[in-house]
Order: sequence, then C-alpha cells, then structure tokens
Amino acid sequence: MSSVPGGRTVTKKELVSRIADRTGQTKVVTKDIIQMFLDAIISELSKGNRLEFREFGVFEVKERAARKAQNPRTLEKVEVPAKKVVKFKVGRLMKERVGLK
Repeated sequence: MSSVPGGRTVTKKELVSRIADRTGQTKVVTKDIIQMFLDAIISELSKGNRLEFREFGVFEVKERAARKAQNPRTLEKVEVPAKKVVKFKVGRLMKERVGLK
C-alpha cells in the first residue's frame, strides 16, 4: 500500500524496460548498468563515503546512538544498541517535482 494517492510500486525490472526503450539499449545492457550503479552506491556507503547527486539528493551513513525504548505490548524497558543507518536528504529538484515542502 502506498502513502501517495494513486501511487504504486515500480520495480527495477520496469525501470530497466523504460530506460532501455528511451535509450535504444537492450534490457540486458541497461539492467547491468543500473545494477553497477546500485552496487557502486552500496560500495561507497560501506566505505563510509557520502554520495551527493546534485538536485537529486545525498546519501550518507550516520551513527544512531544507543537508547532506551519500551516494548509497546509488555511495557518492558529495553536497551537498543547503537547502529549505523543510511540517511537520504532530498535535493531541491526532487523536492520541487515530487511536491515536498
């Protein structure tokens, strides 16, 4: 279920097909390029690097501090350890086109 009215899930396969059609490349070549791009993003983030795509956004790894939380069912207090998370900050062009504030 999407939080966007009328929205739906678009798969990598669908994106590959659309991009292949627009570029005239085969789906196999297009899929390989997209997969290499995604693999490169993962590789750079795993090295602790920040990725900035102007107008699109920024990916970076942040450390989330350890904290105390509460189990909502049992109300038991639990320790949540520190962990790394990938953060994404939306760029200006994406904000405008998606209609974010």
